[in-house]
Amino acid sequence: MSPRLLFLLTALVFAWLFAFNSGRELAYNLAYLLTGILVLSYAWAWNSTRFVQINRYTRARRSQVGQYFEETFEIRNRGRLPKLWLELRDYSTVPFHDVSRVVNNLQGKNSQRWQVRTLCQQRGHFRLGSMSLHSGDPMGLFSVGQNLSLTSDLIVYPATVELKSFQPPIADLAGGDALSRRSQTLTTNVSGIREYAPGDSFSRIHWLSSARTGRLMTKEFELDPSADIWIFLDLFHEVEQALAWEPARPDTGVFSLSRLRRGGKRYDVLELPPSTTEYSVTIAASASRYFLLRNRAVGMMWNDGERQVLQTDRGQRQVRKILESMAVTNATGRMPFDELLLTDGVRLNRNDIVVAISPDPRPDWARALRELRRRGVNSIAVVLDPGSFGGRRPVGPLMHELELSAIPTYPVKRGDAIEDALSHTAGWEFRRW
Repeated sequence: MSPRLLFLLTALVFAWLFAFNSGRELAYNLAYLLTGILVLSYAWAWNSTRFVQINRYTRARRSQVGQYFEETFEIRNRGRLPKLWLELRDYSTVPFHDVSRVVNNLQGKNSQRWQVRTLCQQRGHFRLGSMSLHSGDPMGLFSVGQNLSLTSDLIVYPATVELKSFQPPIADLAGGDALSRRSQTLTTNVSGIREYAPGDSFSRIHWLSSARTGRLMTKEFELDPSADIWIFLDLFHEVEQALAWEPARPDTGVFSLSRLRRGGKRYDVLELPPSTTEYSVTIAASASRYFLLRNRAVGMMWNDGERQVLQTDRGQRQVRKILESMAVTNATGRMPFDELLLTDGVRLNRNDIVVAISPDPRPDWARALRELRRRGVNSIAVVLDPGSFGGRRPVGPLMHELELSAIPTYPVKRGDAIEDALSHTAGWEFRRW
């Protein structure tokens, strides 16, 4: 109960007591006036949230770090009486998604619309809603509200960068002979023909054979003999390093990009949280997108408390699978990276390439990669320098082991532009570690 309403109720009681005891007309008029004010104020407040319709339009339930998430809101007064003020409160978990708003003087049979654009700075699953609608009377005596409990979900994918100069020595990592495995996608390798089956694309029909046999015949394809790419991501909880970080409220404009000047040129660099997990996830997502856009088959393996496997596939569908998986994973694994490589690496064949991403400074996983190479599985290492993220263990022994094993290595430090860090392998830089 507001102090104003308490004061008015007290005055009303005294006004009626004074009117009954004195019998004066002025006292009764004052009591009637206070009673009328309370009744009208209550009726106004009761009606203020009635006949109100709220529509929430979301353009897409998927977004990505560094991109904008947009929603459009409409509040409609379906009644004839005007609404003096309406306050909409939103309880979404998306950081800095400022939906709450006060709508003033909403006339009868009218509506107001507004759009909310929010920069996504953190990956993960977020809740949109619930909401509540509040209003009251002009004198501020009564306050009423309605809860709108409907919710929906938003998934924010991790950031990806364009790896235009990322040229790992895949030419040296032989793909082997043609694979005798049927493929549901179109490849350059036709293995034979068969009779047409419902659902086959007309583009797969072999018209010469169809004309010769008098029946529709379709072509069968085999997998491209090029090597499959397997991305191994280290999410062992004991090797994660992170510095304190809180997302800052963005300013107007493009706030996820900071301008850096190098050699007289300006570059847009995505600012990532200072965490080895965030850098690892971004690198894994960017590398998988890089290979998939070049029509390579990509799979992923990681352990975030449970063994996770994404089987190799091609195309945009695989890109979405990887981004959705990377949106919610965290460094909660219980298996060291070298054990993950040796345990799941035995399932790989000579046609596969391993891209290992890890902040672990121990050389054990470099030896695991060397064991895989003895079986004919080539590998690429992406090493996140834990010292730049607050770690204390030196990474020199690991880099030395990778150099001795002749494994192409891409070192990444906190603050590095990922597209630049993956543009060249470590060579003479090994001495600096």
